[in-house]
Amino acid sequence: MSARNVEDKVAVNIKHVSLPMSRVKLIMKSSPDVSNINQEALFLTTKATELFVQHLALSSYKSGSGKDHNALSYSDLAGAAEESETFQFLTDILPKKILAKDYLKSLEELPEEGDN
Repeated sequence: MSARNVEDKVAVNIKHVSLPMSRVKLIMKSSPDVSNINQEALFLTTKATELFVQHLALSSYKSGSGKDHNALSYSDLAGAAEESETFQFLTDILPKKILAKDYLKSLEELPEEGDN
């Protein structure tokens, strides 16, 4: 396949992406390991990101309370990240929310480091 054909296909497929490719490129360039990004790599990364976000949202919606309210909430996303092995790597980014009083209570229950 010639370079011109690939460029034409990328140009046509750009219309089929929902995420702004300029933002994805900015995020990619924020890595010190990345110096140059060609259009094909940018398109594929943008499309893969879009598909991942769709999969996360759909899985969260199906397993969360979103079905009842026809909405997707943060707790649905956090629940999917915690319960699904596929999204386990997101638990640091999407932690379950807890009330401040519950957090303080859990801190009080932990043995202090000086109490051996």
